Amino acid sequence: MRWFETPNFNFTGSHKIAYIFSTVLFLASLTAILTQGLQYGIDFKGGKEFVLEFQEPVNVVEMRSALSGPLGAAPEIKLYGSDSDVLIRTDNESEINIVQDIITSNMEELYPDNPANVVKTDVVGPRFAEDLKWGALQAVIYAIVIIFIYILIRFRNWTFSAGAVAALVHDVVIVLGIFTILADLVPFSLQIDQALIAAFLTIVGYSLNDTVVVYDRIRENSNVHKGMDFIPMVNKSLNDTLSRTVITSITTLFVVLVLFIFGGEVLKGFSFALLIGIILGTYSSLFVASALVVELEERTKKS
Repeated sequence: MRWFETPNFNFTGSHKIAYIFSTVLFLASLTAILTQGLQYGIDFKGGKEFVLEFQEPVNVVEMRSALSGPLGAAPEIKLYGSDSDVLIRTDNESEINIVQDIITSNMEELYPDNPANVVKTDVVGPRFAEDLKWGALQAVIYAIVIIFIYILIRFRNWTFSAGAVAALVHDVVIVLGIFTILADLVPFSLQIDQALIAAFLTIVGYSLNDTVVVYDRIRENSNVHKGMDFIPMVNKSLNDTLSRTVITSITTLFVVLVLFIFGGEVLKGFSFALLIGIILGTYSSLFVASALVVELEERTKKS
């Protein structure tokens, strides 16, 4: 960690490389999203859910494995209040009675001495799913708009707002692209559901926090070092905040990594999104948000 005690890295000199790297990642992610389409979960495309009450505690991992084949895809299974009650959600398109028979028959084979009673069935209709999808999109858009206004009011400079918002869009699109590309390659679900929307909003908040710290130091140094050129002053600000940025990112990564490893199948997608988002958020605060501020300030001066 001595590298971060008095760092003097040339971040601003690496902006062109960062532009190329970010552009390639962004365009690849956007292409994957537009060509392959996002992998939506039951929350956004509709499906069926069942609540089963067993006499004895059950293992949701065993249940998921047993039902994946008969239902055509791994269902979403969670404990529902106790170790013997479970909520099963599936996007199987068969009639609800047929899906219920598939589930109950397979549970009888898996737990012959532990009978189950279906206490609730429900259908998540396409109309509700479309409303939820639009609501999630609105939440992300509103968050970005409010962030733009907040940065504009706090720093009184539209270039800071533009840089922050561009970094946030950069992070969210790339995470979505990675989820789309890896959807059929990883052994856990990367479908977009309500938990993933919460993860994306968390990524937005994390990335914004890092960016604001850097912006605060830029503003502080611009008042202290009034004779310094803007580009060297931005580079100094990035180096000044590097120790804090790295330590915060590493400690957060450790926590999320533990969640990813030990959090269970249901939290794999959520924690995976956070892992990618933390890395991207740290990178974008150092190389994307600050680079755009420098670029926009230089163009503003020339015009």
